[in-house]
This record gives sequence, C-alpha cells and structure tokens, in this order.
Amino acid sequence: MRTFAQNDPLTDAELDRLGDFLKSCKGGKAMNVEQVDGFFAALIAGPETVTPSEYYSEVFGGEMSDTCEFGSLDEANDILGLMMRHWNTIAGTMFKGEAYLPLLLEDENGSAQGNDWARGYMRGVGMRRDGWAELVNDEEHGGCMIPVFMLYHEHDEDPEMRPKPISPEQREEIIVHMAAGLLGAYQYFRAHRQVYSSSTFTREPLRTTPKVGRGGKPHGAPPESDLFR
Repeated sequence: MRTFAQNDPLTDAELDRLGDFLKSCKGGKAMNVEQVDGFFAALIAGPETVTPSEYYSEVFGGEMSDTCEFGSLDEANDILGLMMRHWNTIAGTMFKGEAYLPLLLEDENGSAQGNDWARGYMRGVGMRRDGWAELVNDEEHGGCMIPVFMLYHEHDEDPEMRPKPISPEQREEIIVHMAAGLLGAYQYFRAHRQVYSSSTFTREPLRTTPKVGRGGKPHGAPPESDLFR
C-alpha cells in the first residue's frame, strides 16, 4: 500500500472520496470539493489564522457531531487527513511564490464554471472580513479581487450586482486571473503582517494531522451579504 506525505496532492480517487463524504453529511449544507478548495485558498491567503475549530462547521454544514457520520475514529481521522493534505497542497504552492490553479468541477456539458469556487472563497473571506476589507479598499492592490467577485456575483439575485454576460473565452481568462489574484492576496497580507501565528493550520504547509475531538467549538462566518458593508 502506498503511503502519502502530508504535502502530497490528493489523487482523483481521494478527491472523489472526500466529495462523496461531504455529500453524505446531514442537512445538505456541506460544501463540495470545489467550494472547499476556494474556501481553503482564502483562509490560507488571508490576514489572520483561522483554526479548524472555527471552520469545520462551514465545511460540513454544521457541527461535526450533528452532520458527520463516521464509521470509526480511523475513518474520521482519515477524512480530516485528506483535508489536511489538500490544505498543504494549496499552502505549499503559494508559499513557494507560485500561482495555485483552482480545483474546479465540470458541469454536465464538461465545462468548469468556477462559481462554486468563488462562493467558497468568499465564505473564507467572510471569516475575517475586516482584514480582507483592507485589501479590497486598497487602490493599488484591491484589483486582485475583481475576478473572484465576477464569478461570485455572476448569478446574483440582484441584477445590478451581476457582471456582463461571460463568454467561455472570458471565463477561462477570469479563472487564470483569479489564480493570479489569489497569489496577489497571499503576498499582500504577508507583506502587511509582520507577525504570523504558528498555531495549527497556518499559511505554510502543515506537518501534523488534526484529530477528531481536538479544538474548540466552531463559530459561523458572518453573512456574505454583510461583507464590506
């Protein structure tokens, strides 16, 4: 049996396994793997450390004890280990100064839309919205957020929030710029923060696996509609 280092990217089979587990969570509010990818990307890039005890409820759509049905403690730690490795893949890429390409699911037509990734990203932003507001309001660097805003608001209930219709060619370009914007945000906050926490789930790759039962009580993110208002 092959063993995986904690910074090895997840295989397709492992991504499918994680995705299937998230679909099985009670309540139907758990993220899919595309949303998790965007969510983790924002947490890693952002201004402050966000711990698993805070964000697990966002990923699983509620308290783990209420939404997750693990067959055993080993299975629970295995699922959390997959999440850890995926976190490390994103963190390790940006730590090296490289753009991380978003993990996007294809629709029934075989196209990657990127809207779920943007929604996950904005949920991550919402967990530290005051810090992110600093970047959004920065005239020189705030433009790096525009691509994710475009996909986040593409199907907004408010027509005034929607961008102009996006062609397939424009979508590909937006996704590329979204990846570049993620790295820009990561570098912005690293340059503007002199002290970084060394607690679990930092912006650098992790070297320990989280265990079920550790950490405090999760806290929900503020409503997305309240961001930057």
